Amino acid sequence: MQIPATSVEDYVSQIPDERKDVFRQLFDTISENLPEGFKNGVSNGMIGWNVPLETFPAGYHCTSGSPLPFMGLASQKNFIALYHMGMYAKPELLNWFVEEFPKHSKRKLDMGKSCIRFKKMDEIPFELIAELSKKMTVEEWINIYESNLKK
Repeated sequence: MQIPATSVEDYVSQIPDERKDVFRQLFDTISENLPEGFKNGVSNGMIGWNVPLETFPAGYHCTSGSPLPFMGLASQKNFIALYHMGMYAKPELLNWFVEEFPKHSKRKLDMGKSCIRFKKMDEIPFELIAELSKKMTVEEWINIYESNLKK
């Protein structure tokens, strides 16, 4: 389910009322804890944090002329999805998150390659997401991205 939006506020305004406040809290948690240099906006039907072209002119190899994606946040039909490309590209970060999750939640981790799904709005581990958000700088993400791209 993609939400057609042109800004973060436009996106949030279209989220169902029962999850709007939690979504906003998750957005704020990420925004307040990401290292400097990432910029947020709306693309691909979700809110995203990217490395801007001013910082990394090569941009995203799959979509010429677009910023390098890093994290995304989407309101799906049955859950909120948090995408973290750094966990997909850096196994140590993924392992850390998988080990930490049970310390912050009674629920089983529902996760794909880079997508964490939150189905119960009252059980999102905000402290863990804040910690995760701090774990990778723009420079580290660019280096990991470039080294994985060359493989």
